[in-house]
Amino acid sequence: MAGLDAHSLFQTHPTMTSSKPYRPNVGAALFNRRGEVLIARRFRDDGPEIIHPGLEWQLPQGGIDGAEDPRAAVMRELWEETGVRSVDFLGETDWLTYEFPPYLGPAHRLSGFRGQRQKWFALRFTGRDDDIDLASPRNGQPPEFDAWRWERLERIPALVVPFRREVYGAVAEAFARFATRVTEER
Repeated sequence: MAGLDAHSLFQTHPTMTSSKPYRPNVGAALFNRRGEVLIARRFRDDGPEIIHPGLEWQLPQGGIDGAEDPRAAVMRELWEETGVRSVDFLGETDWLTYEFPPYLGPAHRLSGFRGQRQKWFALRFTGRDDDIDLASPRNGQPPEFDAWRWERLERIPALVVPFRREVYGAVAEAFARFATRVTEER
C-alpha cells in the first residue's frame, strides 16, 4: 500500500463491478428497557468496511456462515461482538442491501462482494449492562469495538458511515415501535 493515501483507496476502480454478489449478513438492534439501542464504536477499518472520523458507530452486525439460519447467526454475532446472550426476540426486517464504497486496498475477505444483504433483528436485552464485554475475543474473532453506549434509535443513522445510512434509516423506521420504555415487571 505504499504510496496510496486514504483518498486513493476509495476511488472508482474498473475491477469494481456490480456483478459481484452481496454478502449474506445479519444485524442486531438491541433495545434496553428504556427503549434505547446499543451502539458500538469501531476502532479500525476492515477493508471496504471503512470508518470515518466522527462516524465510527454502528449496531452489531456480521456475516451468515454457510447455510446458517439468520436468527441463529444474529445470536452468534451478537455474542461474538458484545458477549450478550440474554435477549428476547421482538421482530425482524425483510432483506436490505447496501454497497461497499469502492476500495483499492489490498485483497481482503470482503473483496469478492459488492456489499451486504442484511436481515435485521430487534432484540430486547434482558441482562445487565456489565454483561456487555467488547474486549474478549470469542470464536477466534478479534474485537471490533472499543466502546459502547445506549442511544436513541432515531439518532443512529446520523452516527454511521454514509454507505450504511439508508439501511440504518430503514431499520430505525421498521423498529420504531420497540423504542419505548418497558415498564412491566418480569
